[in-house]
Amino acid sequence: MKGSKKAEGAGAARRRRVPVILIILLVLVLAAVVILVDSNTRLVTTEFGLYYGNLPAAFDGYRIVVLSDIHAAEIGKGNETLIDIVSNAKPDMIAITGDLIDKVQAAKPVWKQLEIAGQLIEGLTPIAPVYYVTGNHEWDSGEIWSLLALLEEKGVHVLRNNYTLLESGGETIILAGTDDPNGPADMVKPRKFIRGIFDAEGEGFTVVLTHRNSNLDLYGALGVDLVLCGHAHGGLIRLPFTDGLIGPRLDFFPTHTNGLYTAGGTNMVVSRGVGNHMGWTRFLNNPQVVVVELRRA
Repeated sequence: MKGSKKAEGAGAARRRRVPVILIILLVLVLAAVVILVDSNTRLVTTEFGLYYGNLPAAFDGYRIVVLSDIHAAEIGKGNETLIDIVSNAKPDMIAITGDLIDKVQAAKPVWKQLEIAGQLIEGLTPIAPVYYVTGNHEWDSGEIWSLLALLEEKGVHVLRNNYTLLESGGETIILAGTDDPNGPADMVKPRKFIRGIFDAEGEGFTVVLTHRNSNLDLYGALGVDLVLCGHAHGGLIRLPFTDGLIGPRLDFFPTHTNGLYTAGGTNMVVSRGVGNHMGWTRFLNNPQVVVVELRRA
């Protein structure tokens, strides 16, 4: 009898433990779902204050909003939410660093993506001058020339391996933009391009807009002051103690996917991007608007 009672007691204890385990599992699943939804819907703003001894005094406090990897996303109706976030950042300049549209989306044919891009640009250009460089997806979309014509028509400054001088208070800095490597095969390479700028303008304070996040050491060796880019989407899944789990080439544990990196005297700020490509989801990796404020040291 005693053995029977003990067995019954053990069975009852196991039955009581089962619901507890189920509750714990349900809580974990619910937490994962909440994080997943938040990671893919809540747009965050990240600010970087960067100090330079060679920054012209007139550019002290100059603010740049970086939008990368939008992939025809719509944050709010007509991208109103995204436009409001950019406006609230009070930028002096807006940089779009590639992948404004996507290579292919079943739910968004390219004509629709161009329409979304046009609406976004119409909301951004009254805020501050907009500068743009191509990404790999624009070239893969097959509609690169339609997009470039649309952007120029709406007042965007398209930089395709060329540069301009930004002026403030009688002083200037160099703003250069590189075309994505998916563009024409005979395009000038970054090393020759940057050296050509310095030959023409001298080695003044230089900001480079580029899509890909892979040339920090090169720009550091050339003496570029600041590189603004994206491409890596933050590594999609950001686990503790990693720089993201999955890279743009589906490589594991990529580098230079998010935030500030330095090489020599060069700072490179990498945006996690605004949108996703073909349904890829983010985890612990919210879409992001980057704000860079230039400060004189």
